[in-house]
Order: sequence, then structure tokens, then C-alpha cells
Amino acid sequence: MFSKEKIIVAYTIEKCKACEMERKRNFKQGDYLFAETSKCDSCEGVMQIEKIFGESIEK
Repeated sequence: MFSKEKIIVAYTIEKCKACEMERKRNFKQGDYLFAETSKCDSCEGVMQIEKIFGESIEK
């Protein structure tokens, strides 16, 4: 009767191979696990996708 709409938002976790820094960002089309994505902001190492997941938001 009072059902709420659920929206699932996809996120990607990137992790630096060198300094272990993690960064969460919105999922982009074409993301896949263990892909090297960019340079790390803190140590200039290589960021790699560690996790892709979704969080539900009730509307």
C-alpha cells in the first residue's frame, strides 16, 4: 500500500597498488574488475578497480 520506490546507484572502488589509498566514485560504463584506471593523487602509483557494487536508495 505504501510501497517506496527503490533506486539502485552503482559505485566503483579504486585502490592504489603502491600506497593502498582507496577512492569511491560513480560507476562508469566499461568499468570492470582489476582494470587499471588512472594515477594515484597521493603517490603517482596506478589505481586499480577493486570492487563494483550498488546501494539502494528509497524514494
